[in-house]
Amino acid sequence: MGRLFGWIGVLVGLLGAGLCSAQQAAPPATQPAPAEVALVPGPATLPVTGVFTLGFRLRGGALEKYSEFPELEGFKKSGKTSTTTTRIVQGRRFTDLTITQRYMPYGEGDYVIKPFQLTVNGVVLRGGGATVRVSAALPANPGTFTKPANPAAPLQAVGDLDKLFGKPKPALYQELPDHAFMAVVADRPSVYMGEDVRVGLYFFLKPADQAMLAFHDFDDQLPPLLHELHQPTAWQEPGPEASVTPDTMRWAGQLYLRFRLAENLYYPLTAQPLHFPPLALTMVKFKFLKKPEAGQDNRLAGYKTYYSAGATVQVRPLPQAAEHGAVAVGSYKLHEAISRTAFRVGESFTYTFGVEGRGNLSAILAPAMEPRAGLEVYGPEVREEPAPGGGRKLFRYRLVVQQPGVLPLDSLLRLVVFNPATAHYDTLRPGVRPLVRGVMAAPAPLPKPEDDPFYGPALAEADTTIQSLDVYRNVRRYADWLLVGLAGVAGFGWWRAGRRG
Repeated sequence: MGRLFGWIGVLVGLLGAGLCSAQQAAPPATQPAPAEVALVPGPATLPVTGVFTLGFRLRGGALEKYSEFPELEGFKKSGKTSTTTTRIVQGRRFTDLTITQRYMPYGEGDYVIKPFQLTVNGVVLRGGGATVRVSAALPANPGTFTKPANPAAPLQAVGDLDKLFGKPKPALYQELPDHAFMAVVADRPSVYMGEDVRVGLYFFLKPADQAMLAFHDFDDQLPPLLHELHQPTAWQEPGPEASVTPDTMRWAGQLYLRFRLAENLYYPLTAQPLHFPPLALTMVKFKFLKKPEAGQDNRLAGYKTYYSAGATVQVRPLPQAAEHGAVAVGSYKLHEAISRTAFRVGESFTYTFGVEGRGNLSAILAPAMEPRAGLEVYGPEVREEPAPGGGRKLFRYRLVVQQPGVLPLDSLLRLVVFNPATAHYDTLRPGVRPLVRGVMAAPAPLPKPEDDPFYGPALAEADTTIQSLDVYRNVRRYADWLLVGLAGVAGFGWWRAGRRG
């Protein structure tokens, strides 16, 4: 029995040693290979009815996040496609994911793909710089039909129907007439100097023309148009921002959609007319298939440039301008307010003189209050409350009256404005005349210097000896002599030190 247990122990030891050697001989587990990301460029040439593609391929990993595909000039995005391919190599499974963005060309021509970046799972892919040619001709057929040498010989099959009869011919498009136009519109043909005129650049189209027109590269075309609308002889206030949302209006008795491209308010500063040059705007205009086919876009994009006629606004000088000097121009009315109802001598109160209406608030200067004995004026404080085409401007004065009686503010404060609606000058004057009560305080006597606690003793102890007018000149002369003497002593010391050396 003991021998049997011994043999069993030997077998167990041998098996354990074999397992250990097998474990030591086993190769270490391999780490999974990192995912690979690559950019898939599109074709260099394609027909105008074809599709340009741009994509990326992810190999050996899962797609977590990727950025938007770029906008390409001359092309319009037309959806994405996703393709997954599985490969098995030496018993291992590999998965390739391809995301492709489709682009439809607007028309024929050579388009440069500007440099761009595309981020996939944190990996930055860079592309661009190539030129894509979009032509009307279709690419050559891979197979051609060859006439047999023997006319009597039967025709031979060459593959599919495309190779036998050729691909379909390019679709025929037609361009439909539109009723769109661009115009520079001023709300009045002539204005006075300083009077406001609203000038806008608008694009008009009929509701039925919306399907055939679209804006093209609007952000790049708008700044040059705004620059052309600038007037060096006018104060300019920008109006509402450009909007691609139209409003409905009637033009020449017909219904139109109006797109506001720019709108400004101008206040002429001189009598020179405001000239607005002709402007141009390029739009995308689509052609349509003569025979529409189901499942196709049935449109072919092209370009059309619209031109606006120039506009001129005449400017009239103000009548009798030399007699009134610089005045504000606008339709204003007076607003005034006072801080109290009872007034006493020596007490301060505030008076607000304000104008409200239509005009250039920046051209209204603070009116100066005429000086008056016994009246102290502080200010004014200016506050503006602008509104489209005008608003309110307030001037706040702080007054202190030292004499009793009626304070004639109407004779101390006034503002002359020219009203372009009536072509006359208006003088805005205060309507309140506050009554100040009390007794005028006698002016306090001037303090005597000897009564001052500080200067009194100092003046009493001051030396009253008359000093010569040349005392400071003599002090300067003595100082110069002293400096010369010091320089001589220093030179003599330097000479003695040199001899000893």
